[in-house]
Amino acid sequence: MADPESAFDPDEAAAERSAEGAVSNHDRDAASSHPPPASLLPERDLAVERDRVRSFVADRVDAAGADGVVVNMSGGLDSTVTAALAVEAVGADRVYGLILPCNKVGAPHARDAEALAEALGIDHDTVHLQPLFAQFGAVAPDRFDLHDEPVRSGNAVARLRMAVAYLAANATNRLVCGTANRSELLLGYLTKHGDGAGDLFPLGHLYKTDVRALAAELDVPEFVVEKPPTAGFLPGQRDADDLGAPYAVVDPVLHLGVDRGLDPESVVQRIEAAVADRNADDGANADTADAGNEAGEPAAVDRELVADLLGRHRATAHKRLPPPTPEADVK
Repeated sequence: MADPESAFDPDEAAAERSAEGAVSNHDRDAASSHPPPASLLPERDLAVERDRVRSFVADRVDAAGADGVVVNMSGGLDSTVTAALAVEAVGADRVYGLILPCNKVGAPHARDAEALAEALGIDHDTVHLQPLFAQFGAVAPDRFDLHDEPVRSGNAVARLRMAVAYLAANATNRLVCGTANRSELLLGYLTKHGDGAGDLFPLGHLYKTDVRALAAELDVPEFVVEKPPTAGFLPGQRDADDLGAPYAVVDPVLHLGVDRGLDPESVVQRIEAAVADRNADDGANADTADAGNEAGEPAAVDRELVADLLGRHRATAHKRLPPPTPEADVK
C-alpha cells in the first residue's frame, strides 16, 4: 500500500509507461540486479533516509531565502527520486521541472519525464536543445568540431542544460537541485559544470543501489526503477558499459575502496568472501555464481576492475573540489 504522504500516486494515469517506450525484456533483465551482500554496503533505514533528505532540501531552501527548486528531469531514476523528494520537502507548487532533450535518443525519455512531472503535479517545461546545440557548434572554432565526438558533444549538451536550469533559477529565485548520486560523484561520472553543478545534491550521499531502494519507498513507477542507467547520448549506451560493471558491483567496490580505504586486493578478497557466504546461505550453485551474470552479480569483480574504478576516483578528484587557488597571503 502506498505511503499516503508519497508524492506519487501509484494509480496515477500520467505515470503509466506508454507501449511505444516500453522497457524490453533484455533491458529489464539487465536493469534488475541482485542486491550486494549485506556486509558490503551500510544498511540504511529507508524511512529515515527519506525524512533526512526531505529535511535537508527544506532547510537549504529556507536558509537561502529561496522560493523553491529547479530540477532537470531526464525520465531516469535519480532525477525522478530527486523531484519526488523535493515535492515532499517544499510542496509541488515550489518545484519546477525542466525537460531538455537534444536528440532522438532522448525523445522517449523526455516523454517519460513529462508524464512523471504531471504525476508529481509540478510546473514544468520541455525545451528542445537541438537548435541551440547546433548554433553552439556552428559558432565554436573549427578546431573544436563536435561532429562524431560523443564525449565532447555530450559534455557540451550537459552544460547547456545547466545553463537553462540556472536561467530558470535566477528568474524564479530558486535553487538548482542537482541529481547526482554518490556513485557518480565518487567516479567523476558526470560533466564538470554540467550535471556536476547545482546548489545542492540531495542524493549525493547515497549510492545508486541506495537510490534504487529509496525509489520503492517513494512509490516511484516501476518502469523508472527498471530502466537501465544511461547518459542517453548514444543508442544502446549503458552506464555499465562505460564503467565496466553494473552498479551492484561498482557500489561495494567504492564503499570498500573509498569509504573504508582498502587496497584493490583487499577489496577483491572482501567481496569474494561475502559472495561465497551468500551463495552458501542461498544454496546457490558455485560455478554459476563465480561466472557472474548480466544482472550484476558482485561475483564478477576482479582486481583489474577494482583498480580501474578506484583509479577513476583518484583521477576525477578535481570534479569534487572547488578550483584551486594560490594560498592567500593575508596578515
